[in-house]
This record gives sequence, C-alpha cells and structure tokens, in this order.
Amino acid sequence: MQIDSKNIENQIPKKIVDSSILFGINKKLKIPSFEKKNDLVPNIDKNYVFDEVTSTSILVGFKHNKKVLVQGLHGTGKSSHIEQIAARLNWPCLRINLDGHISRFDLLGKDSIVLKDNKQVTTFKEGLLPWAIQNPVALVLDEYDAGRPDVMFVIQRILEADGKLTLLDQNKVITPHPFFRIFGTCNTLGSGDNSGLYSGTQNLNQGQLDRWNIFTTLNSIKPEIEKKIIEGKLEKNKTKVSRLLPSMIKLANLVREAFSNSDLSVTMSPRTSILWAENYIIFGDLEHAFKLTFLNKCDFNDKKIIKELYQRCFGKDL
Repeated sequence: MQIDSKNIENQIPKKIVDSSILFGINKKLKIPSFEKKNDLVPNIDKNYVFDEVTSTSILVGFKHNKKVLVQGLHGTGKSSHIEQIAARLNWPCLRINLDGHISRFDLLGKDSIVLKDNKQVTTFKEGLLPWAIQNPVALVLDEYDAGRPDVMFVIQRILEADGKLTLLDQNKVITPHPFFRIFGTCNTLGSGDNSGLYSGTQNLNQGQLDRWNIFTTLNSIKPEIEKKIIEGKLEKNKTKVSRLLPSMIKLANLVREAFSNSDLSVTMSPRTSILWAENYIIFGDLEHAFKLTFLNKCDFNDKKIIKELYQRCFGKDL
C-alpha cells in the first residue's frame, strides 16, 4: 500500500469544535479539528447516528490522546463510529484489519530489492505502523482480538505510555507525532470466544489490555436509534418500510435477548436488520426477505424458536 504523506505530515488541528453541536450528543467537549480534508479522511455519512457513550469515549481519545478500545457484537458500528468521528474532524484515518494474514513485516516493514542506477540493491521498505506513528493519523486496529501473537507484541510497543517504536533492524527509535491517535475494536475483549460466533479470536493477556486507557462497549442500540439508522441507510426508500420497522426491530431485539439467555446460538446485528429492510425493498416480500437475510443460515433448533418469535411480532406463521 502506497500512501502519500506530503499532504498530512505538516498538518496540525488548528480548529476547535463543540462536540454537542457537531455530533448531536449531550456531552460538550472542545475537540481539535483539522481545517482541510485529505485522501485519508473518511467520507461523511450524513445520516449516521452517534451513540452517546461510545462517541464520548472516542472523542476523549482524540482530545486527550487516550487509547480507546471499543468492544461489541458484530454489526453494531464499532469501526464506523471511529471513522465517522474522524470524518467530521477532518482527521486522517488509517484502518488495519488484524486478520490472520497480517504479519509483523506488514506492520513494521521489510527489506526489498529495487533497481537503482540499473543495479539491484536491497533497501528497507517502511511498513504502515512506522509511517502512521510519524504522522497526524488516527490508527484503527480492527478485530484487535484476532491478531496473531507475534503481531500483538509488535503493537504492544506503541501502547506504552510514551508510545515509541523501536525498529531493531534499522537501529532506529520512532517518536510518535503529537497528533497520532490509536483506537481498537474487538468482539470479545480478549476473553476468547465461547459462543462460536467469533472463531479465530484470541485470548489477550492482561499486559495487553492494561495498556489501553479507555474501554467502551457498543452492544445494544435503542429501538428508536436503530430505526433512525435503518431509515438513514434506506434514504429515499424508507417510506416503503417505515411502518414495518417497529415490528422488525422488535423481532431483532427478541432474537438478541434469546441469544443472551443462551436460547439461540445466533443473533441479529443491526447490520442484519439493515440488510433485511434492503432485501424487502428488492423482493417486495417481508417474509421472503427475512428468510434470505437471516433464517436460512440458522440451524433447525434455532429456526423453531425464531419462527415463534416472528409469529409473536407479526401475527403470522413463517
């Protein structure tokens, strides 16, 4: 991945904004903001709905240079929360998904052979982590609890109080830019996965977790907020489904409650609710859209319970 840092390396956030006005939350914080956008600033989703507690935690991270870890079920908007805040602050944002294919060399860099004066020479190619640390960038470590052990120990270095990164191969110590920020998202908060929903996640040791300053959870969304989120995603088509949304969200919450009580092995994320609404608009049949979006991926025992919940919400059998 090639990133041109010319447009951001000398930038500093000179503008101060009010969080209550910019994000529509009750908490009033004065947050530094950049005056100009660049290619690394996410696009603004004008219909995005901000969760009060999560947004406040992330904003404190931006304001006071605190390392914030956001935990929650899939589809609740953990990463997009950080990105949409960065978008409104014009803060460059770099998101790295810590899947099993990301290695320490991807993060730190490695030697590579290049042509120079028609000769092959070996040179060190800097990775994303050293580059991000030296620039005013909000680094988002997505799926933090899925990172490989060797990768996690690399990241642990920048989670220290001073955040300096040592490149042993280069005999170099990198000091973070004053406006470098670091955030993380995870499903399990380092406790492993007993539900079967998040295979591939790892147990994180206490030393890893202790280096994060703020922990916030984004699992549940109020029905009225979820309704706004879905309508925002549907935009012009929202009138076609608005009258059905209360019952759809009621069903989703019943499924989530049954999952939390261990009565179901699957759950409905807000992302699933959005897809259900979108598929309803495409197919014109709510029941068929529900089957295609969610029911068909459930096992026999789960289907029995979900069909009962559907009947309770819509007054008809699936």
